[in-house]
Amino acid sequence: MNPFDYMQWGADWAWGVPLIALNVVIHVFCLALFTQKVENALHGLKSHRHFVPVFALVVGVAVIFVTGLHTIEAAVWAAAYRFIGAIADNKSAMLYSLSALTTYGNANISLESQWQMMGALEALNGMLLFGLTTAFLFAMIQRVWPSGTR
Repeated sequence: MNPFDYMQWGADWAWGVPLIALNVVIHVFCLALFTQKVENALHGLKSHRHFVPVFALVVGVAVIFVTGLHTIEAAVWAAAYRFIGAIADNKSAMLYSLSALTTYGNANISLESQWQMMGALEALNGMLLFGLTTAFLFAMIQRVWPSGTR
């Protein structure tokens, strides 16, 4: 099998690249909305005596939020796998998707052979999304922490 033969890999890329773009747009949009809500909520915070609990709450909520966001994005990939017939059932599709998105890769589930490149594209998508999430959490901590120490 020639890895540079476009016809063999075309369907994987035709599905995978738009799914990456869709997930990145969803991710960035949701992170921007969440950031705006947090900044609006913290804008009215004048008291510094309750800063540590507020900081912990904001970061905790942010982590729960991004965990849910990653789960939704994995579900988008799982739905695509089911739609194209790459995986036979919903539970397996979600397990495979979470495994690929997190680059854990230990699920004993495989995609149909003609869709295997799509799993690698999902892992690439996961690395991008987790990079965005890390940057978001770092920026969130940077924004919230100084507001309580001024």
